[in-house]
Amino acid sequence: MVRTIIQLDDEQHRELKRIARERHKSMSALIREGVDRIIRDAVAPEDRKRRALEVAGKYRSGIRDLAEKHDAYLAEDYGEETR
Repeated sequence: MVRTIIQLDDEQHRELKRIARERHKSMSALIREGVDRIIRDAVAPEDRKRRALEVAGKYRSGIRDLAEKHDAYLAEDYGEETR
């Protein structure tokens, strides 16, 4: 790991400390999670599309009508009634 110094304003520091305490994590861990999100979101849309297409059709559920009745299957799994 690389040690990096950042500056937070008082409100950012107070809120980050509060959130860290609630989640039983360090402030550093929360900052790393935030950086990971920024990096993940910065992935170019064409890269996201390419990665999605690479896995499309790769897995089989064994359910032949899943594309047509996916809502009913989801409702069943969540214990809800279908309309």
